[in-house]
Amino acid sequence: MLKRLGFVGIIIENREKCSGIVNDILSQNSEMILARTGLPNAKENTSVITLVIDATTDELGVLTGKLGNIQGVSVKSGLSKK
Repeated sequence: MLKRLGFVGIIIENREKCSGIVNDILSQNSEMILARTGLPNAKENTSVITLVIDATTDELGVLTGKLGNIQGVSVKSGLSKK
């Protein structure tokens, strides 16, 4: 399968509970991550992370599936057409 450029948007609703789990998953999949930006909101105990990735559809599915299974984490993603 061909790798394609894409993005992943992650919203963490309970930063204290979920950020460690999210970071572990991202570390396990670091080979596909080209760039990462994180914006914590300490007042609301939330965080937003955006990733730029180079991945196949299968790799993206595995990553977003693991992240999406964490209670309090929302994930949206997309890949380029080519």
